[in-house]
Amino acid sequence: MTQAPSGSAASDHGRRLSTVDGLAQLSFLIQRTLERRVAEHDLSLIQTRLLGVLRDRQPTMNALARLLDLDKSSVTGLVDRAERRGLVVRVPSTQDRRSFTVSLTPEGRSLVTEAAAGFEADVAAMLDVLPLADRDALSALISQVLVTHAAQHGVDLFATD
Repeated sequence: MTQAPSGSAASDHGRRLSTVDGLAQLSFLIQRTLERRVAEHDLSLIQTRLLGVLRDRQPTMNALARLLDLDKSSVTGLVDRAERRGLVVRVPSTQDRRSFTVSLTPEGRSLVTEAAAGFEADVAAMLDVLPLADRDALSALISQVLVTHAAQHGVDLFATD
């Protein structure tokens, strides 16, 4: 990455965080930002994760438990609450009569779109301190780490099922 501009916090202190400390601190900052943004829509972080997963797929309850790394009973309660709010709907699976797929309702999709746009603007503002080439490099590195980790755990981040 390029050196911080003169007069910035990084150059004023002349110090650099370790990778682990930097990633931990960045994750805290991102989590706080996301928590504030989704609270505007009366959502918890786990509800946000559920709706985020459902943006581009319609998984079964079992697949949803795996994607969220939760036990099936926790997912059932989570989906029940989202369904009562009118954000998701369960539909019997066409491939297995004993299971259900979960998908966003139009209201759920609208809520996800609005919250995601606000959060994206928040993160973009944070990253404005970086030149465009560095933002692109950061995005590529993050994608490489996350896609590899997901694949090692049997998850396709780009699935649309």
